[in-house]
Amino acid sequence: MTKFTLEDLDAIIAARARSSDEMSYTRKLIGKGVAKCAQKLGEEAVETAIAAVQEDRKELTSEAADLLYHLLVVLNVLNVPLDDVMAELAGRTGQTGLEEKASRQQE
Repeated sequence: MTKFTLEDLDAIIAARARSSDEMSYTRKLIGKGVAKCAQKLGEEAVETAIAAVQEDRKELTSEAADLLYHLLVVLNVLNVPLDDVMAELAGRTGQTGLEEKASRQQE
């Protein structure tokens, strides 16, 4: 089985965002602007949370995939590289989550 990564998905989204393909959902969504992209991200976040509360593993898997896709679309439309997000996460691994959260509250 081939390992599919967030980087792979990010590259697909970037390519489709630049395409002129009228059948591309990604291109059409990005063409509607950041507010619509963010709205879709929020909807998918809620649907993911509901699936988790319902302990529906199959639905959670599906909704998590949608959530990751829509997050990458929002990052793309705002020109925030996935590498920047991954670097932020990597920088947080040197401390506990509670320590990291406490440091943000002081800023």
